[in-house]
Amino acid sequence: MLARRPRPHAPLPELPPELRDAVARLREEFDDDVRRAFGRGLSAPEALRAIVDVDGEIPRRLVAKIGPRLAERLEALRREIAGERSPAALEASARYAWAQQVADRILAPAKGSRTLRRSERIDAVLTHNVWGTLILLLVLGGVFQAIYAGARPLMDLISHGTALASAAVEATFPPGPLESLLADGVIGGVGAVIVFLPQILLLFVFVAILEDCGYMARGAFLMDRLLTRAGLSGQSVIPLLSSFACAVPGIMSARGIADRRDRLATILVAPLMSCSARLPVYVLLIGAFVPDRSWLGGLVGLRGLVLLAAHLIGVVVAVPVVWLLRQSILRGRVPAFVLELPGYRLPNPRVVAMRAWLQGREFLVRAGTLILAASVLVWALTYFPRPDAITERYADLRERAVTVEQLRAVDAAERAALLLQSFMGRFGRMIEPVVTPLGWDWRIGMAVAASFPAREVIIATLGTILGVEDTSEDSPDMIRRIEDARRPDGSPLFTLPVALSLMVFMALCCQCVSTLAVMRRETGTWRWPAFAFTYMTALAWLGALVTFQVTRGLSG
Repeated sequence: MLARRPRPHAPLPELPPELRDAVARLREEFDDDVRRAFGRGLSAPEALRAIVDVDGEIPRRLVAKIGPRLAERLEALRREIAGERSPAALEASARYAWAQQVADRILAPAKGSRTLRRSERIDAVLTHNVWGTLILLLVLGGVFQAIYAGARPLMDLISHGTALASAAVEATFPPGPLESLLADGVIGGVGAVIVFLPQILLLFVFVAILEDCGYMARGAFLMDRLLTRAGLSGQSVIPLLSSFACAVPGIMSARGIADRRDRLATILVAPLMSCSARLPVYVLLIGAFVPDRSWLGGLVGLRGLVLLAAHLIGVVVAVPVVWLLRQSILRGRVPAFVLELPGYRLPNPRVVAMRAWLQGREFLVRAGTLILAASVLVWALTYFPRPDAITERYADLRERAVTVEQLRAVDAAERAALLLQSFMGRFGRMIEPVVTPLGWDWRIGMAVAASFPAREVIIATLGTILGVEDTSEDSPDMIRRIEDARRPDGSPLFTLPVALSLMVFMALCCQCVSTLAVMRRETGTWRWPAFAFTYMTALAWLGALVTFQVTRGLSG
């Protein structure tokens, strides 16, 4: 850019009429109070800062001296003048407009400004209300598709390694509590965490690339309008997007939100985003009960639509939840979101790799240890007590078995019988009246309760209950046992309404001890994690109830 000779006496920024009127009224009403408290009158800049800076030093100092009457008046003025935009946003818009006018008066385009004009042309498309939003949806869809597809080989490799480690333990130690603790509690608990590490790393790689190239700022700009109507600002975009892979890094990334209410609201709804740990539950139930129908030559499938709906239900529910939070316990004005769009550039591979490594290591250290401890606890609750009568009866049946299939059937039946008598099995019987309206019996209720440390634990627990050896979500044996499971009266345990009810519950419930622990660390108290767990459990129960009753009525 080339500088022209500036014209003298450039006009100062002119505030919007709403702000000017509010400043004048505040000075007129409280000038005497300020004079008595500070020995001087209330200046126009101080009045402006008192109105604009909601949690700033000037309004705090004035309210401390004058009292709550001033605080109430400031809040009333902010409501009167802002409408959908905060006073800070109005002031920022005026100052940016003034800065642009000054720049236009003293700067002329230089020969090397083609890059700037090209960037502006790209922004005209990427920040467009319609085309920009469509491009953002395509980018996000591509990212999540790449995460699911790209991480699968590594996830399969980790699962295979975990299975080999468990088999090695079973071959080394004699059957008993120690062997079960190491194979099922320790190795199984660690494997349940590490298996999702490839997806976490891929997510942070894509987030780092999008941020480093400058596109993430454009996405935040586009989402700001929608989030503002719900009660959040565009600063919540990245934490909520991160939560689609795992709520732990999503909650941790909310540290960058300056406003306390906005940060808390983001943390409280981040677990509603459908993380990757829910995917095995969706895949199992959809594969077993949703018909394999397709339209448009196979481009659109019913199972794919149900999977998409399962991922979107948390987003749909999060909007009214945020609005209710910001209208009640987190009441306050939505903070202004002032964002400078960075220039486009090629991402730095070293920076991208370092960010993914640091975030992945932090995820393992913080989440892995917590889930390991919780998994060991669940193992103990599902292992003890072990009545001698059951083990003796199945020992006799094992001696009579002739084929390998018969031995496997006896082992599976023994595991199911012992699970019924365990502490967790007894707990499942106790909560059965609560889950019966959802279409579940004690077995499903116990599996859901056992999945508190990590949602994916429900697959292994259901497999143990039903006597399945291969408990992967796409196992034919697992799907067949789910379809063939029966209640005492002979009716199917799982039907489409029951499966949908369970999917909705898993989509809305906060069944992740590491998420709650990280939430406690970020908020500094157990009060907010307890609130999140309570409201999400109640919301999940209500959603599952409505889903089961409505779908059963439609199918009946």
